[in-house]
Amino acid sequence: QVQLVESGGELVQAGDSLRLSCVASGRPFRIYSMGWFRRAPGKERDVVAVINGNGDSTYYADSVKGRFTISRDNAKNTIYLQMNSLKPEDTAVYYCAASLYIRIVVGTQDYDYWGQGTQVTVSS
Repeated sequence: QVQLVESGGELVQAGDSLRLSCVASGRPFRIYSMGWFRRAPGKERDVVAVINGNGDSTYYADSVKGRFTISRDNAKNTIYLQMNSLKPEDTAVYYCAASLYIRIVVGTQDYDYWGQGTQVTVSS
């Protein structure tokens, strides 16, 4: 089993910045793509950002391009999501996910392991 634990979600104001962290354990980490997904109120879970195993390739949803940055520290088995210029529409539960693919994958069906989620609320 792979366990993923997110942290960093909180209530912030529009325009603020926030960094989420996800620590992975239980399986090899460094060679597999990892992602951040979110579920906004009334919506399905959808991809936010993905990073491949060695950290040299990334993917971002159009809604967060230029504002969010995904990164990873394989020595610490940790991925991060730096969120800048937050908007109320970014309000969601954010989930860390681990795939069994080496390349970038962006669908929820491509990920086998999920964290419990961390709530990010952006007030206007």
